[in-house]
Amino acid sequence: REEVASLQQCRPALTPVLAIVQVLKLNEDPKVHGLVLHLPTALLSGRVLNSISPEKDVQGYVMLDRPVCTGAPIVTDNYTFWVILLIVFHLPPLARSQVQQTDVVVLTSEGPLEFLPGWLRPGAVVIDCGSAHFSGNRPPVVCGVLLLTCVHSPSPSDIEISRSQSPKAIELLAREVGLLPDEIEAHGKTKAKVRLSLLDRLKEQPDGKYVLVAGITPTPLGEGKSTVTVGLAQALTAHLKLNSFACLRQPSQGPTFGVKGGAAGGGYAQVIPMEEFNLHLTGDIHAITAANNLVAAAIDARVLHEATQSDKALYGRLVPTVNGLRKFSPIQTARLRKLGIDKTEPGALTPEEIRSFVRLDIDPSGITWQRVVDTNDRFLRKITIGQASTEKGQARQAQFDIAVASEVMAILALTDGLRDMKERFSRMVVGSSRTGRPVTAQDLGVSGALAILMKDAIKPTLMQTLEGTPVFVHAGPFANIAHGNSSVLADKLALKLVGEEGFVVTEAGFGADIGMEKFFNIKCRTSGLRPNVVVLVATVRALKMHGGGPKVSAGAPLPQEYVDEVRLEKSSVCGKGVKNAKSVVWKGHLSKLALAAFSRTDTEAEIDLVCRIARDSGASDAVACYHWSRGGRGCVELARAVRKAAQQPNHFRFLYDLQMPIVEKIRTIAQKVYGADDVEVSQEAQAKIDNYNEQGFGNLPICMAKTHLSLSHLPDWKGVPTGFLLPIRDVRASIGAGFIYPLVGTMSTMPGLPTRPCFYDMDLDPDTEQIAGLF
Repeated sequence: REEVASLQQCRPALTPVLAIVQVLKLNEDPKVHGLVLHLPTALLSGRVLNSISPEKDVQGYVMLDRPVCTGAPIVTDNYTFWVILLIVFHLPPLARSQVQQTDVVVLTSEGPLEFLPGWLRPGAVVIDCGSAHFSGNRPPVVCGVLLLTCVHSPSPSDIEISRSQSPKAIELLAREVGLLPDEIEAHGKTKAKVRLSLLDRLKEQPDGKYVLVAGITPTPLGEGKSTVTVGLAQALTAHLKLNSFACLRQPSQGPTFGVKGGAAGGGYAQVIPMEEFNLHLTGDIHAITAANNLVAAAIDARVLHEATQSDKALYGRLVPTVNGLRKFSPIQTARLRKLGIDKTEPGALTPEEIRSFVRLDIDPSGITWQRVVDTNDRFLRKITIGQASTEKGQARQAQFDIAVASEVMAILALTDGLRDMKERFSRMVVGSSRTGRPVTAQDLGVSGALAILMKDAIKPTLMQTLEGTPVFVHAGPFANIAHGNSSVLADKLALKLVGEEGFVVTEAGFGADIGMEKFFNIKCRTSGLRPNVVVLVATVRALKMHGGGPKVSAGAPLPQEYVDEVRLEKSSVCGKGVKNAKSVVWKGHLSKLALAAFSRTDTEAEIDLVCRIARDSGASDAVACYHWSRGGRGCVELARAVRKAAQQPNHFRFLYDLQMPIVEKIRTIAQKVYGADDVEVSQEAQAKIDNYNEQGFGNLPICMAKTHLSLSHLPDWKGVPTGFLLPIRDVRASIGAGFIYPLVGTMSTMPGLPTRPCFYDMDLDPDTEQIAGLF
């Protein structure tokens, strides 16, 4: 600080900053003639040296007979250092004749070095980065080349930080993590799809350690689970030198343009390029939207055609004669088998069999499949369709959900391969017939087309963090509406790639009461994977709010109570969060937890209090993390705690048995996770539960659709509510995904835009094509 202050007295415009130097980027920059790199000996590996373009390596280590520099002269004075030259490292001894031919000599010795001025040619410049001792008259020396490792304060915006670092070429990243060239499909320079054939190649490879990042009940601003996930992965790999992968969800366009913003992490712990991460990525959500709405179109088309055509006409159009031949398609053959008809010749069916084959007899009031769009659009929550005269009186009420609430998204997140995904699509129930039988996507003949639309979306997308740590981005179900976790496939691929001593860090959406509960009881049941460690993210800001602090709103200034140091008198919320994870929700099947407490405004006393509460509540460790402002090195202590916890045994078990009745499973979650006294099931919800039991779906796990802003069903009920009944107003089934999801209270599956959405601040420069205002 003193050296910087001294320099700034002479040069007030001097501002120390953190700069991540990327040799590959500088190799391509024609304005850079050479480099000075002062590194510890251990870091000066052949890999570092060989990464330098020969045209830049003017130091002479690789090509001593090459001219040192051509172009602009070197200018030195007391304040300005033109470092246009060389890579600095500890060289083997050079011959005096070689030194005498050199225009610039850089001394990097960490200890005293005897250096004879007679070795220098007249006019040579010496840059002393070490502590050289000169015998005789000291030559002209450019002293004190200042090496700064400061960060911006205050920190720049997320997008400015993201742009300050050029990602490694995706092919290079793929090689570093052990992928073969034919196992990736590049989408531009910074992201690639990874083929599932990798699982077959590495099937004998032991899995790495599995780490879940979850959180206590957040504020409306979000509390940094994605940031912790990225920061922890950066700390494990870039600082502890352990293989690691972060596995994140793809963000929805709804929150990106609405109120929340993106999900790439933040500060110096984020996925880059963050614009690509938050906008479209590789188009997976668009594929989901297309697939979902194809099913919706197929339903209404089938209802219309069955209502306006005879059995014979329907059969003739469903099984047409083409080039003199008439045959069933494979998906129609599957429907015949489902109906118990073993005939394969279209002309062999009886009139009764034809009627059974062509008539799905869908009850319009029993259609459960909704259209989706990846935008927060409250006016699509209830719509009327089929009002045109061409629809011949088939108008009905319907609705749109947000795209990430689609069952297609849930299947993408839970499937283990293309074959399994096709089978799940076939099982999706879209409604009921007038006789109460479930109607599936296979009955509609559309499941094969869905697989075509999703054939690329099933492949996880490879990206990287600011510090070059690999990231899989795949699937994006909301935790308050769906099950809130990234894909099983991404986790399985990453666990193979990191190896037995490596770590895969994945994130559960929103609070532990929904995201983490669904991770355990839905995702882990499906994948067969079991977490080694849980990192529970708590912030002083969230604890203050749930302890009685004033309301927090996105876009509004933070109340002073969240900036000033205050005693967290009502600190039971933190204990509740840890106890949920350790003993209340999962009855101790996770014996080790790590808790990350962080904030930009936290004081040391507040952090110490949170850590003490966490340990008293049963966490194996409690660590203050500063990854937002310091990157991976601000999360090293947490990484060490995670590594230690991962070495301990845990005793995993599920919250409930699948054979329990649906209502009892709902009651178990309500009482043991949320703290409710009981559940209150509406007549409509009970009727649907009875129907699902009759259809044979009663043994599925439960995916509660509940607000993420409270442990209860009321978003404004903060802290640890008690003595309430949890209202279940509706129940739906995602049979292909494999769960029943009750709707709690007024929970909506289509969010709405706020008065001032994020898009007010967004713009595009037409000349540079740079995005402005994206966080």
